[in-house]
Amino acid sequence: MKKPYFLFLSMIMFVLIMSGCSKNDPSTKPEDTKQDSLNEKVELTVSAAASLQDSLNEITTAFEDENPNVKINYNFGASGSLQQQIFQGAPVDLFFSAAEDKFDQLVEEGLIEKENEIDLLGNEIVLVVPKDSDKGITSFEDIGKAVKISIGTPESVPAGKYAKETLENLNIWKSIEGKMVFAKDVRQVLTYVETGNVDAGIVYKTDALVSSKVNIVATAEENTHAAIIYPVGIIKSSSHIKEAKLFYEYLQNKESKKTFEKYGFKGLN
Repeated sequence: MKKPYFLFLSMIMFVLIMSGCSKNDPSTKPEDTKQDSLNEKVELTVSAAASLQDSLNEITTAFEDENPNVKINYNFGASGSLQQQIFQGAPVDLFFSAAEDKFDQLVEEGLIEKENEIDLLGNEIVLVVPKDSDKGITSFEDIGKAVKISIGTPESVPAGKYAKETLENLNIWKSIEGKMVFAKDVRQVLTYVETGNVDAGIVYKTDALVSSKVNIVATAEENTHAAIIYPVGIIKSSSHIKEAKLFYEYLQNKESKKTFEKYGFKGLN
């Protein structure tokens, strides 16, 4: 009788030991599963005005260093075109616009919630000419001396809209409309001027400041065009609201504001 009893006890001990080992197996720890979740890489898509490219690239480098689990992918372009992409269902997490009206339409349609949007930056528009220009253009009133002039397409490029407003308010537009070369965004305008394909162009001050191939000859008075405001907001349908909120708030911190100001933007908050 003793032998079967001993075997029975041995089997029970074996089961208990194996059970204990299973519970202590590191691969099954819930905290490890939680850690894996925290380390999961998340990619955000940000649609942003072309004029923000240099400042945002610098800010993003700092953000990704501090938040290695979040990668920012940009879609830079004209605010009007970006807005239409979002309306058509493009998978975007944040929209950083150079035009309040384009942005506000998304808010009105419920694609961006009011509590997740802010008017963050301001800018100016300037008249630029090639570095080696000999046309004698030193003011907006001199722009008629140009054979070709470039601005962004007013219907889709905010800088183009502000440029046209300025020229209309200065009573210049009608006399030079036939000289216009319209561009898809403000960076293309800058390229046309840099390469000498046009004699003058109107761009944001922030774009002109990063180019060594153009001269700023005049800055438009604020009363000649609508206020230039850059709003940013989280797209309501974002698949990564938590991470989008993290970057949205990061854009508003002290260091980001310093970076924007370094590139010529004006802080509004």
